[in-house]
Amino acid sequence: MESLNFKLDIYQYKQSLFDRAFAYTKDEDDAADLVQDTFMKAFRFSNKFELGSNVRAWLFTILKNTFLNHYHKVKRKNEVVTQGEELTSVQLFQSATINKGTNKFMMEDIQKALSLLPEDGRICFTRYFEGYKYHEIADEMKIPLGTVKTKIHVARILLKKMLKNYNVGVNN
Repeated sequence: MESLNFKLDIYQYKQSLFDRAFAYTKDEDDAADLVQDTFMKAFRFSNKFELGSNVRAWLFTILKNTFLNHYHKVKRKNEVVTQGEELTSVQLFQSATINKGTNKFMMEDIQKALSLLPEDGRICFTRYFEGYKYHEIADEMKIPLGTVKTKIHVARILLKKMLKNYNVGVNN
């Protein structure tokens, strides 16, 4: 039975995998680690690959899933107070007073406030919040850099007004 020649069939995608990994992580070292993890998983699960399938798509799926799993793992770790940490009254107060219901209502209000923003301002603000740089947003929207900055600034002001009941500011 024919098998994959990993040097030819997999490593030819190393640069394109790195480029995608860098887009995910925004860090060269993290991107290189992500590609290495992808290749390790490809070797480990090579018996699951169906010959004749798209090797590139298979690798990119492994890359994406590896990134998402790591992202969610880090996110959960940062949200949980570990046993090694000293519990303060502030931490206990916060966990005792804020529950999932409150978070649900807050998220609904945030979504509603976002939906009330002018479309171009909402898109610019959302992209910036997702981690895109001003120039990337300007390129995507095909508008000047200064216009992007203004739209984000105006969106922040409007969101602060709409969400003032939460006493949580949107970073300037």
